[in-house]
Amino acid sequence: MSKPAIKFGTDGWRAVIADTFTFENVAIVAQAVSEWVKDDLEPIQKKKTVCVGYDTRFSSAKFAEIVATVLAANGISVFLSSSDCPTPSLSYGITRKKSVAGIMITASHNPGSFNGIKIRTKEGGVASNDVTARLEKYIGKHDVKIMKLDEAKKAKKIIMVDLQIEHAAFIRKYLDQSKIKNAKFRVLCDVMHGSGRHLMKEVLKDSSIKLTMMRDEINPWFDGGKPEPIPEYLQNTMARAKKEKFDITLVLDGDADRIGAITSDGEFVSPQKILGLLVLHLISNKGKKGGVVKTTCGTTMIDNIASGLGIDLFETPVGFKYISDLMVSRKIVAGGEEAGGMGVQGFVPERDGTLAGLLLVEMMVFYKKNLKQIVADMEKKYGRYYYERADLSLVGRKFDIDKAKALKTLLGQKVVEVKDFDGVKLVCENEDWLMLRPSGTEPLVRAYSEAKSLQRAKDLLKIGEKLLTA
Repeated sequence: MSKPAIKFGTDGWRAVIADTFTFENVAIVAQAVSEWVKDDLEPIQKKKTVCVGYDTRFSSAKFAEIVATVLAANGISVFLSSSDCPTPSLSYGITRKKSVAGIMITASHNPGSFNGIKIRTKEGGVASNDVTARLEKYIGKHDVKIMKLDEAKKAKKIIMVDLQIEHAAFIRKYLDQSKIKNAKFRVLCDVMHGSGRHLMKEVLKDSSIKLTMMRDEINPWFDGGKPEPIPEYLQNTMARAKKEKFDITLVLDGDADRIGAITSDGEFVSPQKILGLLVLHLISNKGKKGGVVKTTCGTTMIDNIASGLGIDLFETPVGFKYISDLMVSRKIVAGGEEAGGMGVQGFVPERDGTLAGLLLVEMMVFYKKNLKQIVADMEKKYGRYYYERADLSLVGRKFDIDKAKALKTLLGQKVVEVKDFDGVKLVCENEDWLMLRPSGTEPLVRAYSEAKSLQRAKDLLKIGEKLLTA
């Protein structure tokens, strides 16, 4: 059979529904996964099982059924989610079910026209490049085997499970219930029409925290935008947070593995600052020990926090799979990426927007302050940096990375360091920096900048825009 053009990127395979992301191609990928599971994975049990979950996107449930029935036809038992669920629920479920891998049907933060497949390891972490490269070799290698869903269920080759119950129980145990239970904070949670709509309510159901949900109905087109927790898609949420003065507003992306936050005056708190808050809370209040991981486009504030706490700092390329690898091999308190994916010690090596968000709420309870106040405290001690990001389209343009590397100054400041292990990052003598990185999932160059003034951060992005040529 011919081999379809399917390539795994930063975190999985994503494509336009009914274009490349079709029932036929999903079945082909599922067949490849089946062969990879049987041939490449060391047996950790006599009967290999795989967990399969899905989000709220168009036909995600049907795509998940196809994956499950192909796996079943290949002799692999499947735990199939009984409803849409967050990716972290799937990841935690893999470890609870002692499965060898997991498959999540989701395109994460991509527009509603996309869907995708994420692969998770037996530890619940993001599959590495080596894993996806091996898996890709099986794509289109053999004809697809498939069986009917009802037959697979009857033969108990597919078992329906609620993957969110044990995940919710874990989060409740991770939090200090004696403090959370009687807290009176007002929390707004915008789930952006994604699969995080039930979990936070379940965790907080016995507490005194007043939780208000927003955009918790299913809308596969995500209001015509993207289920991504960045200001561009949060204008109404930010306005509501300011108008109703919620102590904290939490935002989850489409599959609830990423977190965004907004203060009581409607100010968006970047994920960079969220990682800093998590590290400070986990070490100072919860007694965790270990290092911190940031990606190369992470804020300089994390360097200052690591130095101040006397802990190790690790820096990786963009992509949570690199953070995930370190969380398995090293003792890490927390790791985070600029897009809002946060992983913490004691959970599986995976992002979890719900857990990260509730840890911010717990931190507020410890200090008896709202989000705005604890962010101000952190910035006063570790410095205030202005972080900007823009997605620069490559349609009709190209990115000359050598031209970027050749820059000697930025806004009158000497470039003292060039990092090129993931795109290019130019660091200036005054700590200003600009980074340009081609996206692994979309025809874009992602531009990042940081400076000690907002205007300089914005001006750095303008330099990045000029580096793209027709």
